[in-house]
Amino acid sequence: MRRTFWQQWSGILFAVPWLIQFVLFIVVPFAASFWLSLTDYRFRDFPNMIWFENYVDLASDEVFLKSIFNTLYYTVFHVPGVMVIAFFIAILLNQKVNGMPLFRTLFYLPSITAGVATIMLWLVILQPNGILNQALGLFGLPGPRWLTSTQWAMPSLILMSFWTVGTTMILYLAGLQGIPQHLYEAASIDGAGHIRKLWHVTVPMMTPTIFLTLVLGIIGSWQVFTQALILTGGGPANATLFVLLYLYRKAFLIFQMGYASAIAWVLFVIILIFTFIQFGIARRWVYYEYDESS
Repeated sequence: MRRTFWQQWSGILFAVPWLIQFVLFIVVPFAASFWLSLTDYRFRDFPNMIWFENYVDLASDEVFLKSIFNTLYYTVFHVPGVMVIAFFIAILLNQKVNGMPLFRTLFYLPSITAGVATIMLWLVILQPNGILNQALGLFGLPGPRWLTSTQWAMPSLILMSFWTVGTTMILYLAGLQGIPQHLYEAASIDGAGHIRKLWHVTVPMMTPTIFLTLVLGIIGSWQVFTQALILTGGGPANATLFVLLYLYRKAFLIFQMGYASAIAWVLFVIILIFTFIQFGIARRWVYYEYDESS
């Protein structure tokens, strides 16, 4: 009976330390943030319950709506751009040529560089007299004021985001190496060229990995913060004000913790909706290779 008791409860006992930290550091803050979103908490006094007033105010907050639009704008161009660039780099790095480990390392290195260090590098590149504008000047093209122009500030951040495609590239490279070679051989026998092999063999077999990077990419793009904070501070004229940056302003600069908590919950719902939509339509285009009889 002792052995049976231990077998039944040993797993739970070993999981207790993790369950305690999960409740203390995830569940409790999660619930507390929702409670704060229903109050007017400002650090000074005890929170007063105002129920859903913060959410009502968000619906008419032009700056918040602007941050939603900016984040969506960034997502629309950042996510497909990173996926396409990383996919074709992975295809190139999947070839059998000499020195391939070195090339893979060089393409992956920017992704493990400290975020602030990378941002400071791009701050130098995107200066009005920076490297990029000097390179454009060699071709007789006038360089824009990248970070100080309302028109070019957001494209600047999107351009910078393509620098760290290494993580997505590694996922695609792993997926490419898992494609059975006999599929390419069968396609060659049928007379398929490189383009048809790519479209009819590589892409369908890579759809699970593409789906994974799409979900993670959209979630990550709605959590952009450091780049905008250091490079532009959300400017000029709120052109690069992302939702998380607006949340930071409300919470830690103006100390409207209740209002900031409401922003966090709206952001959570937006990400949740995007994730559910992706999983809902995944069955129409994601192909998983398995034996249905098993």
